[in-house]
Amino acid sequence: MTTDSRAFTDRIPTPSSFFNLKWKEHAELIAALLSGLLVLTAWIFHDSVTTTAYIIMHIIAFIIGGFAKAKEGIEDTLQEKELNVELLMILAAIGSASIGYWTEGAILIFIFALSGALETYTMNKSHKELSSLMNLQPENATLFTENGHQVVAVSALNIGDQILVKAGERVPADGAIIKGESSVDESTITGESVPVVKGIQHDVFAGTVNISGSLTVEVTKPSNETLFQKIIEMVQSAQSEKSPSQLFIERFESTYVKVVLIVVAFMLFLPHFLFGWSWMDTIYRAMILLVVASPCALVASIMPATLSAITNGARWGLLFKGGVHIENLAHIQAIAFDKTGTLTNGKPKVTDCVVSSSIEEKHLLHITASIENESNHPLAKALVDYATQQGVSLRNVDHMKDVSGKGVTAKIDGEEWRVGKPEFVGKEEAYSFQGGITESLAQQGKTVIFVKRDDRVVGLFALKDTVREDTKKAIQGLKKRGVYTIMLTGDNPMTASVIAHEIGIDHYVAECMPEQKVNEVKKLKQHFNQVAMVGDGINDAPALATANVGVAMGEGTDVALETADVVLMKNHLSKIVQAMKLSERMNRVVKQNVIFSIVVIILLIISNFAQVLDLPLGVIGHEGSTILVILNGLRLLKG
Repeated sequence: MTTDSRAFTDRIPTPSSFFNLKWKEHAELIAALLSGLLVLTAWIFHDSVTTTAYIIMHIIAFIIGGFAKAKEGIEDTLQEKELNVELLMILAAIGSASIGYWTEGAILIFIFALSGALETYTMNKSHKELSSLMNLQPENATLFTENGHQVVAVSALNIGDQILVKAGERVPADGAIIKGESSVDESTITGESVPVVKGIQHDVFAGTVNISGSLTVEVTKPSNETLFQKIIEMVQSAQSEKSPSQLFIERFESTYVKVVLIVVAFMLFLPHFLFGWSWMDTIYRAMILLVVASPCALVASIMPATLSAITNGARWGLLFKGGVHIENLAHIQAIAFDKTGTLTNGKPKVTDCVVSSSIEEKHLLHITASIENESNHPLAKALVDYATQQGVSLRNVDHMKDVSGKGVTAKIDGEEWRVGKPEFVGKEEAYSFQGGITESLAQQGKTVIFVKRDDRVVGLFALKDTVREDTKKAIQGLKKRGVYTIMLTGDNPMTASVIAHEIGIDHYVAECMPEQKVNEVKKLKQHFNQVAMVGDGINDAPALATANVGVAMGEGTDVALETADVVLMKNHLSKIVQAMKLSERMNRVVKQNVIFSIVVIILLIISNFAQVLDLPLGVIGHEGSTILVILNGLRLLKG
């Protein structure tokens, strides 16, 4: 978990905050609900109101619920030169009303308007993740000038400009350090929680955080070409791509509408000349065809089942952002995982404490934790947390000094203490401590810090980002399903190898930058039809958007949560397998519904041509099939 993360549950909107959002963003949803309310009111009080009032309520429901979809259908038809389902649904509703069935027509409008409103709302939400990204991009920079310092807009920086980045500030532009040394938190780029020591000639990236010392940086890239900006562009690019299934549905929609309208047009006059039907019978049969051929049952085949699956998933800590993502999960053949904060807890923990014979372990921990309590470095915090868990008390220290990127020094009871890297305490002595145990710990992917009292190393602590409790269970469950697993991490190869071996993952790629993660996901898509990506950081957002299904950890960053298609709200990685099983159930139900609704439509159309179906039976068959597929979809609420 990165420093920019927070609990997902804190971001769930309350009812009051929902209604405080801009009403324009919810106009379609409000219109659909008002339309449904009017239809319900008319149905409840149909015996208590006049026929005129009854009809007026339905006309208002038609206008409120159908205006947005009718406008959209007409505009799309004019722009794309293609007919669409929106027009067919409006015509079907009008046709139903024209032969006296106002309620059925209004219900068609309501169902279609509601599905469209939910789709629009989801699309609006999916575009908001970029605002979180932009908040992490500094707008101003401190530029060195002939007269001193000057605060300027980041967009005004040029290649070769020298800027000052103070401790605690975000780096405003990509560049190279020409003066100073500091620890830099690059979690926004690499996803790794442990800061990286940067010195002269080292590259720094916009959006990362300078933790300790001041840096003078020479700008090497303009603001529109920074690595951080590329992350934003990759997210936009991946989200704009349409899936093959979506393109197929769009082509099918146009063909379906054309066929139905052409057949209805012929039905308006051909039976009169071919079969000798009266003009009244001919028009009557054409209107029945328009009603029974409307895709109301087909729409209901998917949406109720989808909403039921989404509700069921939420109950178990799974947030799906759309039915297409639930559908795709059952077909996933390969999954790429980020390491830090996804497979691991994202926070270093003390795993080993080794002391010399000249000091007791508890006393060493007492001194070390007291010193590190004065620092805000993630490793220092891990040591303090470990001491607290062991019941060790802390004390005040004198003359504490933080040596950027190396360690800390302090004086306690007249003794000088040093805590930090091997070179800070004496590299030769550190690596020979306790028979050379340091190398063994490093091979296990652990970070080792040493403790020196006066002129002698007296102990060391090994820290490691530990694997989540349910990670192994999740990987085993995926392997049983035949899913290929790969870990993509910005960490070094040694640590990556240790973690991959520990959890039993199929393959790993170390030292991955955001762009490389995207390329690795694209490579997987060349070998597998459906690929998922699981991550929690800003650096994972482009890969999450590139994958067929993006899965975010609930405690991940805002950008990861908004970019992903599925969110594990309680950070339970093993829920991925449960989500895939739910996906299989939903796909079975949807397939049952689609087949059933198509068969019913075909039977109704044949019966209408055979003149054995009148309008009431046509409506009963059409609406009855809709109700049945809805009830079948609601079965997904259980289990």
